[in-house]
Parts: sequence; structure tokens; C-alpha cells
Amino acid sequence: MSSRTRIAVVGFGLIGRRHAEVIRRAPDLELSAVVDLDQDSRAAAVAMGTTAYADLPGMIKAEVPDGIVLATPTPQHIAQGLTCIEAGQPVLIEKPITVTSNDARVLTEAAEAAGVPLLVGHHRRHNGMVQAAKAAVDAGAVGEIRAVQATCWFYKPDRYFEVAPWRTKRGAGPISVNLVHDVDLLRHFCGEVNSVQAVAVPSRRGFDNEDLATAVLRFASGAVATISVSDSIVAPWSWELTARENPAYPATSESCYLIGGSEGGLSMPDLRVWRHDAEPDWWTPIAARNLKCRMDDPLAVQMAHFARVISGEEAPLVTGLEGLKSLEVVEAVALSSETGREVRIESSGSALGAGKSAA
Repeated sequence: MSSRTRIAVVGFGLIGRRHAEVIRRAPDLELSAVVDLDQDSRAAAVAMGTTAYADLPGMIKAEVPDGIVLATPTPQHIAQGLTCIEAGQPVLIEKPITVTSNDARVLTEAAEAAGVPLLVGHHRRHNGMVQAAKAAVDAGAVGEIRAVQATCWFYKPDRYFEVAPWRTKRGAGPISVNLVHDVDLLRHFCGEVNSVQAVAVPSRRGFDNEDLATAVLRFASGAVATISVSDSIVAPWSWELTARENPAYPATSESCYLIGGSEGGLSMPDLRVWRHDAEPDWWTPIAARNLKCRMDDPLAVQMAHFARVISGEEAPLVTGLEGLKSLEVVEAVALSSETGREVRIESSGSALGAGKSAA
């Protein structure tokens, strides 16, 4: 019997295939099966050298993998996640964890009750640049974080929407599709969000959703973050075009995050820490040093971590609860942009009802 950890991938689209390739390349992992409704996708999986199934329950019964990766469209996560949990299968779910925070809460509570590991694929937390920056911040490199500026600007071409018309509909704009990645990293660095104030601009292409949004996030720590997202701005300032995580995107030498502290500043992902020579004083010279980091593929690091969670060697880095809390912040951004009001987020992570302003 193989000593390798057997992992199945459900959903064989762009991200599912990347996960499958990561598993195939790892000497201590085995791609046990692929699940996809599409016949051509199943044929591609078989050509890769694995077995393929059209439905998740059938695969679980036939293969009994050690763990499952859900890389399906977000609306399918709640039902498929519950299926995995009911079968006692550790599961890594692509972000966002579900469509709504209510569904995410159902999923996380089910996993906790069953004692089944539930991880969310916020793979940026596994990036060596993020880990180096977090370690420096935790070690006091910038002092107390006071503010963060995050930019997520890029231009999605018309064909991106033509091949998938659902992307033009209400609820499928950059707030829901893209912002959750950046919000999760802001929470990773600054802690929990207390309130959100946001504004959104209707699509210039005539779609039913927004194509630009800006939000101010207030954290329990006292820090404040401004974040702007758009899928219709030509710019080099986004994680996709600066982090060099995915070769599908052209790389730039810019940064998209600025972290300002009481003793220093940090830009990411170029990992430059700025401090005055002696004590903080705008009349004295300021200089930068570059942090060092590992440049391993964060998807591979994440998958290796998933295998260690399955074996009981590690606790999940990004739990279902973490995915839930990041999704609740995104929901608060959407709610605030619709109502024009500041939206509070309770300590439990639940956004209050529409129109309730922060006290």
C-alpha cells in the first residue's frame, strides 16, 4: 500500500488543474482522482494518468482518498463541502469559502461538530513574501501598524466576460470576485475588522455590477486600511501583477500594499522596510532594507501543509472560521456600498443588518 497521501481534486478548471499538477509533482503525494461533470475535463484528467468521476459521492465511495480539494464554482462549495465532511474527509476549499457567510457558518459548524479538518485556499498566506513580511511585522520592524493602503487594479478584457456571461451580473463584480483575497491578507496583518465604509461605481461597460470600489476598514487594533479594487483600470498595482505567483500574469516590479507603522513602513511584495536612521523624525534621513524570503510556489506549500494537516502533524493555517471572517468583511463592503452607511462587524465576525451605522 502506498505511503503517499492520496488527495482528490473536485473541479478540473484552471485552478483545479494547477492543484492537480502540484500534487503530481510532489513525491509524497498522490493524485487519487478527479471529479468533474464535463466529459472533456474528465478525459483530460485520465490523460494526466488518474481516474475521473462525474460525481463526488461516487468518487468518495470508490477511491476513499485521504483528503479532497474543492476547486469548483463557489455556489457548489456548501453542498460539496458538507458531503466531504459527512464522509469524514479532510477538505481544502478554494476561496471564497462559500457564496454567503451564512453558508460558511453552516459549513464551519458542521466540520467542527464532526471533527473534520476544514481549510480555505487563501494561498497567499503560504507565500514566502507574505510570511517574511508577517514575521518582520510581528518582530516590531514597523512598530505599531497605524494604516495600510492596498491597491487591486487591473483590466479584464471583454473576452473574460464573453466566455462567462454570469460575470456581468449583479453580485459578480470585483467586490465579490477579487476583494476577498486582499481582505484576507489585511486581516492576517492587522487582525479583526470592526467596521467598514465603502463606495462602489457602476460598470462603465454597462454590466449589472460595479467595476470599481473603495473601502475604509477600521480594525479592533486601531489601525485603518484603505483598499481599492477595479477590474476596469489599466495599472501595474495588483497582487497578480506584482507577486509573480502565477506565470499567466505579466510581472512588474511595483508594489500593491503599503503598511505604515509608528516606527517604520513596509511595502509589498517588494519587501522593503523603511526606517529613519535613529528615531522617527521626518527631518532625519530615512533608508530602506530588503527582507529575504523563500520563493516556493505557494500552491505547493499549501498542498504540503494540507497533507500534514491530514496526518495530524499540523493545525490548519487558514481555517474555515478564517475564511468565514474574511467573507463577512467582503459582505460588509458590499452592504456599505449599497446603503452608503458604515457597517459594523460584531466581535463574533457577523455583519449587522443593512443601514445600521457604527456607533
